[in-house]
Amino acid sequence: MGASDNTRGLILAIVSSLFIGASFILKKKGLRRAAAAGTRAGFGGYTYLLEPLWWTGMITMIVGEVANFVAYIYAPAVLVTPLGALSIIVSAILAHFMLKEKLRQMGILGCVSCIVGSVVIVIHAPQEQMPTSVQEIWILATQPAFLIYVAATVSIVLALILHFEPHYGQTNILVYLGICSLVGALTVVSIKAIGIAIKLTLEGINQIGYPQTWFFFSVAVICVIAQLNYLNKALDTFSAAIVSPIYYVMFTTLTIIASAIMFKDWSGQNVSSILSEICGFVTVLSGTVILHMTREEEQATSQGTITWYDGDQTKSLEDEHFTRLHNSDYFDQLNFPLETNVRT
Repeated sequence: MGASDNTRGLILAIVSSLFIGASFILKKKGLRRAAAAGTRAGFGGYTYLLEPLWWTGMITMIVGEVANFVAYIYAPAVLVTPLGALSIIVSAILAHFMLKEKLRQMGILGCVSCIVGSVVIVIHAPQEQMPTSVQEIWILATQPAFLIYVAATVSIVLALILHFEPHYGQTNILVYLGICSLVGALTVVSIKAIGIAIKLTLEGINQIGYPQTWFFFSVAVICVIAQLNYLNKALDTFSAAIVSPIYYVMFTTLTIIASAIMFKDWSGQNVSSILSEICGFVTVLSGTVILHMTREEEQATSQGTITWYDGDQTKSLEDEHFTRLHNSDYFDQLNFPLETNVRT
């Protein structure tokens, strides 16, 4: 793989992150508007499908995902995937101005810790061995270690969907994002296989006729649909400024693990690199904890009497008045995070 291919892949990955970061905010604005007209997405509603702003965000995300897909054709997954950190910065800035969702200083520190930890992991990640055919990828995908990983992933996803989502989906952000991230790691592996097939086909080595190519394509479509569904629920239930970094951390971590198991990238690494990667993971986990602590502080602040200023007048809301806030436009005027409404 030449330097020019890596450059194209990295540029496409950056563009992808910019579009995907913006799509988080556009889709959440659409979800807020749709919530005023029908059942919220977090409670199983699909009114957002009639909201133009949500579709604008959806199209923006599709453009970003297409750029990301093409990036995997030119550059290794360990280089493309971590650049998703840019989407955190984009979504956090836009959320500040468009959604009035402010990150506290500790929240900013959590985001920075997540990004720094992920960068450390990427710097010390091993070089990926690029397969030369879809059949070679199929051999890697059917090795015992990766089959065990897939079985464990599917089992955890089913447990989250069938047991944990009904009871904890509205209160624990890790339920929705856990499903998205676990499924997303399988999506990346499938997209990598499809990207290699397209690249080889364009080079004159036809891979379209192989059933393995269409199998990976089917898996990717199913996984993408599942991701979008639960990502919508996460965005509708929790603050976008919190969803983006946690989703990035979990998705990137699981993707690196899945890639390492399938492509055996970790063989032959020295002790220094392994220790550096462990430090990176610890930093990422620390950032995630900080983000959770920030969110819990915001929830505690939102309880009891809330006071704000409108000119020279001081107004207050008691707890019983929160039931009036199901209208998302009215909620935007109050300048509070959307997730406060969910827990009333």
